[in-house]
Amino acid sequence: MTIHDLFALDEIDAGTARKIVLEGREIALVRIEDDVYALGDTCSHADVSLSEGFVEEDECAIECSRHGALFDLKTGEPLSLPALRPVPVYGVTIVDGRVQLTIEDAAEESQ
Repeated sequence: MTIHDLFALDEIDAGTARKIVLEGREIALVRIEDDVYALGDTCSHADVSLSEGFVEEDECAIECSRHGALFDLKTGEPLSLPALRPVPVYGVTIVDGRVQLTIEDAAEESQ
């Protein structure tokens, strides 16, 4: 498991998403109020960046800008068609006002 210190919480506005690339993975970071969620940035239905989509704060979800598939920010599960497969999610913690992201090692992910 690797923990990455990313940035101060106030560097991402509530209700917005941003894309980062970490350990070769494209990851969408989404802030809702004082929580930040991290999920794979590529829609599982169409090869589109989720961080360019619409944040649905009331549903704790992000909507793909191409076809409107909605993904749960906590689980990565699709909440609407046309997506059928989940996207990966990553652990995020806020420590002393800083956003930290956890990436499991390959051996830990396969267990």
